[in-house]
Amino acid sequence: MNVLLSGGTGFLGQAVTNLLTENNHHVYILTRNPDKYKNKPLVSYIEWLTDSAAPESDLPDLDAVINLAGESINNGRWNDTQKKKIYDSRMEATEEILRIIRSLDSTPSVLVNASAVGYYPPSETKIYTEQSSERGEGFLAQTCVDWEKKALLAQDEGVRVTCARFGIILGKKDGALPSMALPYKLMAGGTVASGRQWLSWIHHKDAAKAILFAIEEDSLEGPFNVTAPNPMRMKEFGQTLGKVLNRPHWIPAPGFALKLALGDKSALVLEGQKVLPKVLQEKGFEFEYPALHDALYAIYS
Repeated sequence: MNVLLSGGTGFLGQAVTNLLTENNHHVYILTRNPDKYKNKPLVSYIEWLTDSAAPESDLPDLDAVINLAGESINNGRWNDTQKKKIYDSRMEATEEILRIIRSLDSTPSVLVNASAVGYYPPSETKIYTEQSSERGEGFLAQTCVDWEKKALLAQDEGVRVTCARFGIILGKKDGALPSMALPYKLMAGGTVASGRQWLSWIHHKDAAKAILFAIEEDSLEGPFNVTAPNPMRMKEFGQTLGKVLNRPHWIPAPGFALKLALGDKSALVLEGQKVLPKVLQEKGFEFEYPALHDALYAIYS
Protein backbone atom coordinates (compact mmCIF):
# COMPACT_ATOMS: atom_id res chain seq x y z
CA MET A 1 0.00 0.00 0.00
CA ASN A 2 0.88 3.65 -0.38
CA VAL A 3 0.08 5.38 2.92
CA LEU A 4 0.09 9.11 3.63
CA LEU A 5 1.02 9.92 7.23
CA SER A 6 0.91 13.20 9.09
CA GLY A 7 2.60 13.35 12.47
CA GLY A 8 4.97 10.68 11.21
CA THR A 9 8.04 12.12 12.94
CA GLY A 10 6.40 12.04 16.38
CA PHE A 11 6.30 9.34 19.05
CA LEU A 12 3.40 7.28 17.71
CA GLY A 13 4.12 8.24 14.10
CA GLN A 14 7.54 6.61 14.26
CA ALA A 15 6.02 3.38 15.61
CA VAL A 16 3.42 3.43 12.84
CA THR A 17 6.07 4.06 10.19
CA ASN A 18 8.19 1.16 11.44
CA LEU A 19 5.21 -1.20 11.42
CA LEU A 20 4.07 -0.18 7.93
CA THR A 21 7.52 -0.52 6.39
CA GLU A 22 8.03 -3.89 8.11
CA ASN A 23 4.93 -4.97 6.19
CA ASN A 24 6.36 -3.57 2.91
CA HIS A 25 4.05 -0.57 2.69
CA HIS A 26 5.41 2.74 1.37
CA VAL A 27 4.93 5.63 3.81
CA TYR A 28 4.77 9.24 2.65
CA ILE A 29 5.39 11.41 5.72
CA LEU A 30 4.13 14.99 5.71
CA THR A 31 6.47 17.46 7.39
CA ARG A 32 7.17 21.18 7.36
CA ASN A 33 10.89 20.46 7.15
CA PRO A 34 11.57 17.62 4.69
CA ASP A 35 15.22 18.69 4.37
CA LYS A 36 15.81 17.52 7.95
CA TYR A 37 15.20 13.92 6.91
CA LYS A 38 16.60 11.61 4.27
CA ASN A 39 14.31 9.48 2.18
CA LYS A 40 14.99 5.79 2.64
CA PRO A 41 13.51 2.59 1.28
CA LEU A 42 9.72 2.72 1.68
CA VAL A 43 9.81 6.12 3.41
CA SER A 44 9.50 9.48 1.63
CA TYR A 45 9.20 12.93 3.24
CA ILE A 46 6.79 15.43 1.67
CA GLU A 47 6.58 19.14 2.49
CA TRP A 48 3.26 20.51 3.77
CA LEU A 49 1.79 23.45 5.70
CA THR A 50 4.22 25.97 4.22
CA ASP A 51 3.51 28.75 1.73
CA SER A 52 5.22 26.90 -1.12
CA ALA A 53 4.03 23.37 -0.34
CA ALA A 54 1.82 21.41 -2.75
CA PRO A 55 2.04 17.88 -1.36
CA GLU A 56 -0.61 16.49 -3.69
CA SER A 57 1.74 17.04 -6.65
CA ASP A 58 4.40 14.81 -5.05
CA LEU A 59 2.17 11.90 -4.12
CA PRO A 60 1.26 8.70 -5.96
CA ASP A 61 -2.19 7.14 -5.82
CA LEU A 62 -2.85 6.52 -2.14
CA ASP A 63 -4.53 3.59 -0.46
CA ALA A 64 -4.83 5.13 2.99
CA VAL A 65 -4.29 8.33 4.98
CA ILE A 66 -3.35 8.49 8.66
CA ASN A 67 -3.67 11.84 10.45
CA LEU A 68 -1.79 12.04 13.76
CA ALA A 69 -0.66 15.65 13.46
CA GLY A 70 -1.04 18.12 16.29
CA GLU A 71 0.81 19.83 19.10
CA SER A 72 1.56 17.28 21.83
CA ILE A 73 -0.69 17.53 24.87
CA ASN A 74 2.39 16.63 26.95
CA ASN A 75 4.19 19.85 26.03
CA GLY A 76 4.22 22.65 28.58
CA ARG A 77 1.67 24.00 31.01
CA TRP A 78 -1.87 24.32 29.69
CA ASN A 79 -2.33 28.09 29.68
CA ASP A 80 -4.67 29.73 27.20
CA THR A 81 -1.90 30.11 24.61
CA GLN A 82 -0.90 26.45 24.78
CA LYS A 83 -4.50 25.22 24.64
CA LYS A 84 -5.10 27.33 21.54
CA LYS A 85 -1.95 25.83 20.00
CA ILE A 86 -3.14 22.29 20.76
CA TYR A 87 -6.59 22.94 19.30
CA ASP A 88 -5.59 25.00 16.25
CA SER A 89 -2.81 22.61 15.21
CA ARG A 90 -5.31 19.74 14.99
CA MET A 91 -7.90 21.73 13.07
CA GLU A 92 -5.32 23.15 10.64
CA ALA A 93 -3.71 19.78 9.94
CA THR A 94 -7.05 18.03 9.42
CA GLU A 95 -8.28 20.79 7.12
CA GLU A 96 -5.13 20.35 5.03
CA ILE A 97 -5.60 16.56 4.97
CA LEU A 98 -9.11 17.13 3.62
CA ARG A 99 -7.78 19.54 0.97
CA ILE A 100 -5.15 17.03 -0.13
CA ILE A 101 -7.73 14.23 -0.40
CA ARG A 102 -9.97 16.45 -2.52
CA SER A 103 -7.04 17.37 -4.77
CA LEU A 104 -5.97 13.83 -5.58
CA ASP A 105 -6.89 12.21 -8.88
CA SER A 106 -7.59 8.92 -7.11
CA THR A 107 -9.40 8.93 -3.75
CA PRO A 108 -7.82 6.89 -0.93
CA SER A 109 -9.99 4.19 0.59
CA VAL A 110 -9.66 5.14 4.24
CA LEU A 111 -8.69 7.93 6.63
CA VAL A 112 -7.60 6.98 10.15
CA ASN A 113 -7.81 10.15 12.23
CA ALA A 114 -6.47 10.49 15.76
CA SER A 115 -8.67 11.38 18.72
CA ALA A 116 -8.52 10.56 22.44
CA VAL A 117 -10.43 8.95 25.29
CA GLY A 118 -10.80 12.47 26.67
CA TYR A 119 -13.89 12.47 24.43
CA TYR A 120 -15.67 10.71 27.31
CA PRO A 121 -16.54 12.34 30.67
CA PRO A 122 -14.31 11.53 33.65
CA SER A 123 -15.82 8.98 36.01
CA GLU A 124 -14.68 6.59 38.73
CA THR A 125 -17.67 4.28 38.23
CA LYS A 126 -18.77 4.25 34.58
CA ILE A 127 -17.44 2.07 31.80
CA TYR A 128 -17.23 3.60 28.32
CA THR A 129 -17.27 1.87 24.95
CA GLU A 130 -17.76 3.29 21.47
CA GLN A 131 -21.51 2.85 21.95
CA SER A 132 -21.55 5.19 24.96
CA SER A 133 -23.57 8.32 24.23
CA GLU A 134 -21.95 10.52 26.88
CA ARG A 135 -19.28 12.99 25.96
CA GLY A 136 -17.19 15.15 28.23
CA GLU A 137 -17.10 18.88 28.77
CA GLY A 138 -14.16 21.23 28.81
CA PHE A 139 -11.15 21.79 26.62
CA LEU A 140 -9.94 18.27 25.88
CA ALA A 141 -13.39 16.82 25.20
CA GLN A 142 -14.36 19.70 22.92
CA THR A 143 -11.10 19.34 21.02
CA CYS A 144 -11.83 15.65 20.42
CA VAL A 145 -15.42 16.31 19.37
CA ASP A 146 -14.44 19.03 16.88
CA TRP A 147 -11.47 17.02 15.58
CA GLU A 148 -13.61 13.97 14.83
CA LYS A 149 -16.35 16.10 13.28
CA LYS A 150 -13.89 17.71 10.88
CA ALA A 151 -12.29 14.38 9.93
CA LEU A 152 -15.68 12.87 9.15
CA LEU A 153 -16.07 15.41 6.33
CA ALA A 154 -13.86 13.09 4.27
CA GLN A 155 -16.88 10.80 4.01
CA ASP A 156 -18.29 13.31 1.52
CA GLU A 157 -15.42 12.31 -0.80
CA GLY A 158 -16.27 8.61 -0.53
CA VAL A 159 -13.57 7.89 2.06
CA ARG A 160 -14.15 5.44 4.93
CA VAL A 161 -13.30 7.39 8.09
CA THR A 162 -12.24 5.91 11.41
CA CYS A 163 -11.43 7.95 14.52
CA ALA A 164 -8.90 6.34 16.86
CA ARG A 165 -9.65 7.37 20.45
CA PHE A 166 -6.26 6.79 22.04
CA GLY A 167 -5.68 6.18 25.70
CA ILE A 168 -2.34 6.96 27.35
CA ILE A 169 0.26 5.53 24.96
CA LEU A 170 3.13 3.92 26.84
CA GLY A 171 6.70 4.20 25.58
CA LYS A 172 10.09 4.46 27.27
CA LYS A 173 11.34 7.79 25.94
CA ASP A 174 8.24 9.68 24.78
CA GLY A 175 4.64 10.29 25.73
CA ALA A 176 3.40 10.50 29.32
CA LEU A 177 5.24 7.50 30.80
CA PRO A 178 8.69 9.08 31.28
CA SER A 179 7.14 11.83 33.44
CA MET A 180 5.14 9.25 35.38
CA ALA A 181 8.21 7.06 35.92
CA LEU A 182 10.58 9.86 36.98
CA PRO A 183 9.39 10.10 40.63
CA TYR A 184 9.88 6.35 41.00
CA LYS A 185 13.39 6.54 39.58
CA LEU A 186 14.06 9.26 42.19
CA MET A 187 12.66 6.97 44.93
CA ALA A 188 9.70 9.33 45.37
CA GLY A 189 6.86 7.54 43.59
CA GLY A 190 3.42 7.18 45.12
CA THR A 191 -0.32 7.50 44.75
CA VAL A 192 -1.52 10.51 42.73
CA ALA A 193 -4.45 12.29 44.44
CA SER A 194 -7.09 9.73 45.49
CA GLY A 195 -5.61 7.02 43.28
CA ARG A 196 -9.12 5.92 42.32
CA GLN A 197 -9.12 7.70 38.96
CA TRP A 198 -8.95 5.37 35.98
CA LEU A 199 -6.09 5.27 33.51
CA SER A 200 -6.87 3.71 30.14
CA TRP A 201 -3.51 2.86 28.62
CA ILE A 202 -1.99 1.04 25.64
CA HIS A 203 1.52 -0.09 24.65
CA HIS A 204 2.85 1.92 21.71
CA LYS A 205 3.25 -1.22 19.58
CA ASP A 206 -0.40 -2.15 20.07
CA ALA A 207 -1.42 1.42 19.24
CA ALA A 208 0.46 1.19 15.94
CA LYS A 209 -0.99 -2.26 15.25
CA ALA A 210 -4.51 -0.89 15.83
CA ILE A 211 -3.98 1.77 13.17
CA LEU A 212 -2.86 -0.79 10.60
CA PHE A 213 -5.80 -2.98 11.62
CA ALA A 214 -8.21 -0.08 11.01
CA ILE A 215 -6.77 0.37 7.52
CA GLU A 216 -7.07 -3.29 6.62
CA GLU A 217 -10.45 -4.01 8.25
CA ASP A 218 -12.97 -2.65 5.77
CA SER A 219 -15.90 -3.02 8.17
CA LEU A 220 -14.35 -0.72 10.77
CA GLU A 221 -15.85 2.75 10.50
CA GLY A 222 -16.40 5.60 12.93
CA PRO A 223 -14.86 5.79 16.39
CA PHE A 224 -12.83 2.98 17.91
CA ASN A 225 -11.10 2.99 21.28
CA VAL A 226 -7.36 2.33 21.18
CA THR A 227 -6.87 1.15 24.74
CA ALA A 228 -5.76 -2.11 26.30
CA PRO A 229 -8.62 -4.30 27.54
CA ASN A 230 -7.45 -3.93 31.16
CA PRO A 231 -7.49 -0.29 32.31
CA MET A 232 -6.12 0.37 35.79
CA ARG A 233 -6.88 2.76 38.60
CA MET A 234 -4.05 5.22 39.13
CA LYS A 235 -3.00 3.68 42.44
CA GLU A 236 -2.66 0.20 40.91
CA PHE A 237 -0.90 1.66 37.89
CA GLY A 238 1.67 3.31 40.13
CA GLN A 239 2.17 0.20 42.21
CA THR A 240 2.75 -1.87 39.07
CA LEU A 241 5.17 0.71 37.68
CA GLY A 242 7.09 0.69 40.96
CA LYS A 243 7.38 -3.09 40.91
CA VAL A 244 8.65 -3.16 37.32
CA LEU A 245 11.22 -0.44 38.11
CA ASN A 246 12.06 -2.08 41.46
CA ARG A 247 11.28 1.17 43.26
CA PRO A 248 8.99 1.91 46.23
CA HIS A 249 5.48 3.27 45.90
CA TRP A 250 5.16 5.36 49.02
CA ILE A 251 5.13 9.17 48.70
CA PRO A 252 1.65 10.47 47.72
CA ALA A 253 1.25 13.36 45.29
CA PRO A 254 -1.65 15.58 46.45
CA GLY A 255 -4.08 16.77 43.82
CA PHE A 256 -3.88 20.46 44.75
CA ALA A 257 -0.12 20.48 44.19
CA LEU A 258 -0.53 19.01 40.71
CA LYS A 259 -3.18 21.62 39.89
CA LEU A 260 -0.78 24.37 40.94
CA ALA A 261 2.06 22.86 38.92
CA LEU A 262 0.19 21.86 35.76
CA GLY A 263 -2.92 24.04 35.57
CA ASP A 264 -5.71 22.55 33.46
CA LYS A 265 -3.26 19.90 32.23
CA SER A 266 -3.57 18.27 35.68
CA ALA A 267 -6.88 16.79 34.46
CA LEU A 268 -4.80 14.23 32.52
CA VAL A 269 -3.78 12.57 35.80
CA LEU A 270 -6.44 13.76 38.27
CA GLU A 271 -9.40 12.71 36.12
CA GLY A 272 -9.82 9.57 34.07
CA GLN A 273 -12.16 7.22 32.29
CA LYS A 274 -12.47 3.44 32.20
CA VAL A 275 -12.51 2.91 28.43
CA LEU A 276 -12.75 -0.51 26.78
CA PRO A 277 -11.78 -1.37 23.17
CA LYS A 278 -15.06 -3.06 22.30
CA VAL A 279 -14.87 -2.45 18.55
CA LEU A 280 -11.33 -3.77 18.21
CA GLN A 281 -12.17 -6.87 20.23
CA GLU A 282 -15.35 -7.57 18.29
CA LYS A 283 -13.42 -7.25 15.01
CA GLY A 284 -10.85 -9.80 16.19
CA PHE A 285 -7.89 -7.54 17.01
CA GLU A 286 -5.24 -9.33 19.08
CA PHE A 287 -3.34 -7.31 21.68
CA GLU A 288 0.33 -8.09 22.14
CA TYR A 289 0.27 -6.47 25.58
CA PRO A 290 -3.19 -6.74 27.18
CA ALA A 291 -1.79 -6.70 30.76
CA LEU A 292 -0.07 -3.67 32.27
CA HIS A 293 2.76 -5.55 33.98
CA ASP A 294 3.76 -7.23 30.71
CA ALA A 295 3.57 -3.93 28.82
CA LEU A 296 5.75 -2.09 31.33
CA TYR A 297 8.18 -4.96 31.61
CA ALA A 298 8.59 -5.00 27.81
CA ILE A 299 9.25 -1.27 27.82
CA TYR A 300 11.84 -1.29 30.61
CA SER A 301 13.53 -4.64 30.05
